[in-house]
Amino acid sequence: MKILLPDNTPLDPDLPPGVEAVRYSPSKPVPPEHHDAEILVSWGQSGSGSLADTAQALTRLRWVQSLAAGPDAVLAAGFADDVIITSGRGLHDRTVAEHALALTLAGLRRFPELAEARREHRWAREVGGVQALHPADRVTTLLGAHVLIWGFGGIGRTLARYLDALGAHVRGVARSAGERDGFPVVAEDDVDEELRNADVLVLILPSSPDTDHVLDAERLALLPSRAWVINVGRGSTVNEAALVAALEAGTLGGAGLDVFETEPLPADSPLWDAPNVIISPHSAGGRPVGVDELLSENLAAFVAGKPLRNVIER
Repeated sequence: MKILLPDNTPLDPDLPPGVEAVRYSPSKPVPPEHHDAEILVSWGQSGSGSLADTAQALTRLRWVQSLAAGPDAVLAAGFADDVIITSGRGLHDRTVAEHALALTLAGLRRFPELAEARREHRWAREVGGVQALHPADRVTTLLGAHVLIWGFGGIGRTLARYLDALGAHVRGVARSAGERDGFPVVAEDDVDEELRNADVLVLILPSSPDTDHVLDAERLALLPSRAWVINVGRGSTVNEAALVAALEAGTLGGAGLDVFETEPLPADSPLWDAPNVIISPHSAGGRPVGVDELLSENLAAFVAGKPLRNVIER
């Protein structure tokens, strides 16, 4: 049994007897001599090594282990219906949560304004010195801030703990209401009412027809004018034109964005010049944590004919 391991990240899983590991380049087509592989570990496919081409070439494939938290790219690649697909859920919880926290703090502590002042060689007196803790027109601290996390899976729950430690009041949004890890969670059907009180809205949603432009002009208008929007999920979940309009009109405090509808973000995108926007190049993840443990566990289960972790139902 042959497993293909990407060469763009260090991997050293425990291989059961009879399993041969072969390294491949995700940016190039899989060599014909390895088209007999039954297992593919997918991570960062691009260019001539696209997932769609790989799905067509590997006709003996039985299982695809994606290292991405979201399965959308693998599901869209066209793998046969009988191929098991497992995701990298849990591998990016801490790194993406860390990045979301960094974007939030940078926005609330006015780093875009500080960066502009630095370019001008200007001492930003409006940011330094004596300041109100909770001014009426902006959010400047997580202390007492109301943070709404839409998409309360592993990343969202990890971020919630970070925010809670810094004094924020955190609520999650998921398909059903309840409590997770000690945090109140509201149902998606009730999200509009929650938006009215949010100082920070963090989106950690997958790409799907149900999430396409869920943050549109109507929902942006529900947010307080002091609120910040942070998106570390998928760019398709935000109507970027509506977001730019809100920022330019001053009806939104700012946005910290790591994902976009088109990536790389086009040079002529109005987001580059919109006020109070922090842009990072889809860099929240990119460094999965705990891959060898997940691969080792799933390989042992696959060989033994037992259920795998993180199976995607389709």
